[in-house]
Amino acid sequence: MALIQINDLTRHYAGGDETVQALRGVSLTIEDGEFVTIMGQSGSGKSTLLSVLGGMNHPTAGEVEMAGVRLYELSGEQLADFRAEKLGFVFQSFHLVPYLTALENVMLPLSITRMKNRDKIAAAREALERVGLGGKADRLPNQLSGGEQERVAIARAIVKKPPIILADEPTGNLDTKTSEEVMDLFRRLNAAGHTVVMVTHNPDNCAYADRTIRLRDGLVVEDGVADATTRTAA
Repeated sequence: MALIQINDLTRHYAGGDETVQALRGVSLTIEDGEFVTIMGQSGSGKSTLLSVLGGMNHPTAGEVEMAGVRLYELSGEQLADFRAEKLGFVFQSFHLVPYLTALENVMLPLSITRMKNRDKIAAAREALERVGLGGKADRLPNQLSGGEQERVAIARAIVKKPPIILADEPTGNLDTKTSEEVMDLFRRLNAAGHTVVMVTHNPDNCAYADRTIRLRDGLVVEDGVADATTRTAA
């Protein structure tokens, strides 16, 4: 079943005397439960596409329908509510609050909910357990390795159990071994029911996905299914 439907999406920016065409008529369908990687060189439009999918960057033209909702027909408040309920975001920079513990960082998305504090703590501990950091809930970010900080950021993204995870270069600041561990975690989250859409510059990461979409100059130039044996071996 189609979870995300993108129709003829364009995004233009004013750049001095020129208009920069970041996306030029992109149309895609992403199924519920897929793990999709988006690749392309710098300036190809991949991060712009992810930001449009995340409701953070209004398109110049075209439609984004997600979970049956046309994203950019929502009011600002409705769009914020949709993001909070349906989307989890993971970025290359961990964006952890340095003076908060891992547990407190993971609890941040719950701060605007009406959950009781003990339930927020329980949900955050569960998320940390899911990423293998249950024993480090009380550590500050500077007491964690880069890979552990990324796992905290992932736990924060999944604490509300969103159906869709959007990740922008999540292994960009990590060494090879740690990148493999983080990608294996994303694969396990996908197997647990999260649809994952990930921008990456690392072709090795595509082996973990069901499908890879390649962009060039704002256009889709390749949309292929990952080789099943490669994915199993990754």
